[in-house]
Amino acid sequence: MEKLDLRKQLKHLYLPSAKEVSLIDVPEMKFLLVDGQIETGAMPGDSPSFAQAIGAMYGYAYTLKFMSKLRAENPIDYGVMALEGLWTTPVGGQDFEASPGWMWTLMVMQPDHIDDEMFVQARAQLKEKREKEARKAVRKAGAGGAGGAGPTPGAGSSGAAADLKSALAWLDRVRLESFREGLCVQVMHIGPYSDETRTLALMSAFAERNGYAFNGRHHEIYLGDPRTAKPENLKTVLRHPVHPVE
Repeated sequence: MEKLDLRKQLKHLYLPSAKEVSLIDVPEMKFLLVDGQIETGAMPGDSPSFAQAIGAMYGYAYTLKFMSKLRAENPIDYGVMALEGLWTTPVGGQDFEASPGWMWTLMVMQPDHIDDEMFVQARAQLKEKREKEARKAVRKAGAGGAGGAGPTPGAGSSGAAADLKSALAWLDRVRLESFREGLCVQVMHIGPYSDETRTLALMSAFAERNGYAFNGRHHEIYLGDPRTAKPENLKTVLRHPVHPVE
């Protein structure tokens, strides 16, 4: 079986130096993508829609991986790539502290052999799985209500139906597309997300010294898990498209 080491092949894009900013040209690649917006008053870490979108993205990513690995003809195994995010604000730019309602596009890079047919099959499998989970939740809620100690069957059914509707909606919003970012500056940020402003200032200064200016959406690639890693040890690739200043 063929084994793709995408992280090794794309090391210059996904494992940059933490000591110096670099200028790179990001080629066209294939991604799972989904768009959304952080609810007013929320942050990414406590946004219900953001969490649901992440769940949908990883559902697709792992389903496609195993479809590729287990197919009868030309099976190919590969490691699931890191979650990425493109960020902006409703008024544009990166002044996230002053502008609520952050707008995001989540991304997970896919190898070239993942095609539209596989994506459609993955969607069908994921929907079937979510529907089975919802039916199981309804039965469990109903069993609890029958004894008088748990929630009523009606409440359980209603909650499960709402959860299923939301899960299916997010599965429908995910798409498979090619994306070319082009000329960018990037660096590895080590530390909490709240300290990214300092690193972004270094990136902007580097771009200016070399005759470029920021252009487009701020890009983050999450190599650490904030649920388990200490904030000071989190690794995040910070990337930003640039254009020449005339």
